[in-house]
Amino acid sequence: MARRIAVLATIAPIVYILDLVTKTVVLRTLEGRDPLVLIPGLLQFRVLFNPGAAFNLGVGMTIVFTCVATGVVIAILRTARHLRSLPWAVTLGLLLGGALGNLTDRVFRWPSGFGRDAPFQGHVVDFIETFPGHFPVWNVADAGIVCGGILAVFFAWRGYQIDGTRDTGQKGGA
Repeated sequence: MARRIAVLATIAPIVYILDLVTKTVVLRTLEGRDPLVLIPGLLQFRVLFNPGAAFNLGVGMTIVFTCVATGVVIAILRTARHLRSLPWAVTLGLLLGGALGNLTDRVFRWPSGFGRDAPFQGHVVDFIETFPGHFPVWNVADAGIVCGGILAVFFAWRGYQIDGTRDTGQKGGA
């Protein structure tokens, strides 16, 4: 179990730190400027402050998303006590790092001109824009959440349990 917790405890801070560092660098270099085009029509960096959830859903519900993200972090930490699966350790590490990255923005980061009189209503910094104009702008935390979510669905579908067992879906009895 210690190895699996170590994996989770390594991946989560890596995702979290990468998210914070990239957001800090992008804000210092690109905020208030035109997008930085890396591959025309495919990839550019553009600073956006997202008050909602993924794909700009739920704008105006920042406090709700802050509470949900806090609940997700608590649930992952509680679930980790039963962790006996290396693939689930990777999955939970990605989810935890991503959730903490965006939660940090919601608690501490206000966009330019946004008053600090509204606690826990900060905006998530998104900056990676793939297929500009055709796909939402995202960040490293979002990538961790999406990859972790895909892995969670896959492992659940295949019957891999957090405790290391595998449910094959076969029922006993004749």
